[in-house]
Amino acid sequence: MEQKNESSFTGFILLGFSDRLQLELVLFVVLLIFYIFTLLGNTTIIALSYLDPRLHTPMYFFLSNLSFLDLCYTTSIVPQFLFNLSGADKSISFGGCIVQMHTSLALGGTECILLGVMAFDRYAAVCRPLHYTVIMHPHLCVLMASASWIIGFANSLLQTELVFLLPRCGRNKLDHFFCEVPHFLKLACVDITVNVYVTFFAGVIMLLTPVALIMFSYGRIVRAVLRIKSTAGQRKAFGTCGSHLTVVSLFFGTAIYVYYQPSSNDSQDQDKFMSLFYTVIIPMTNPLIYTLRNRDVKGAMKKVLWKDSDSR
Repeated sequence: MEQKNESSFTGFILLGFSDRLQLELVLFVVLLIFYIFTLLGNTTIIALSYLDPRLHTPMYFFLSNLSFLDLCYTTSIVPQFLFNLSGADKSISFGGCIVQMHTSLALGGTECILLGVMAFDRYAAVCRPLHYTVIMHPHLCVLMASASWIIGFANSLLQTELVFLLPRCGRNKLDHFFCEVPHFLKLACVDITVNVYVTFFAGVIMLLTPVALIMFSYGRIVRAVLRIKSTAGQRKAFGTCGSHLTVVSLFFGTAIYVYYQPSSNDSQDQDKFMSLFYTVIIPMTNPLIYTLRNRDVKGAMKKVLWKDSDSR
């Protein structure tokens, strides 16, 4: 740590949980296990969506996009965090911090938009079943997915550039486990009012706008489902949307809490644990949520496994 404070060092110190040495060892083991499961689970979803023709539908097209996104999102944060947890070196290079902030922010923003798009897909499936294939045309699906990625990366490019243009007057200790905009702004030694407003309005667009679309979509879905006289039909309709709604609640709930709660010194550790939740735990649980609650994915998994066993 002393060596990293020398004038020749131009990177940053990620303090993370360095004040709790025993917790660091536990976190290292737990995060390593979670990261491995995240890679396996999301890769499985992508592979099944590609291999099984029955999953060549808009819903699984968006789901495979989400799984790929979660793979990249977790990988942009966890390997560096594991490295910092494994020893006394808590540093990250200047370039590494830029890449990590831009990538994680871009992928997080993309996930927000993509979850909103997936809610629209569920609305079309439940409320407009006869016109579903016309509404969710493959070209429209590709366009909406592409727009999600483009908006996410454009927002990240703007915010990352504004943040790194701020003078820091030699400050390089970041009280977090990865380079994230709200915590990075605290290193600035000038007025950050403009940056705070930009972050706030970007959050409104990237977080609250998809939430509004999701609430509207599910409001219409609930109304449509309640009109179904058959109990079995209602269960099927709610089951179709249950997985997505669970993922939405977990992701947006923690993200909005972290980005919009009033900042205070007492909430620093709480912020770190909440950030761990939406950067590590949610990407790991997404495949489990969709697999455990979805007959199509279970069927595709059995089909692929049986094919492998038969070929032997």
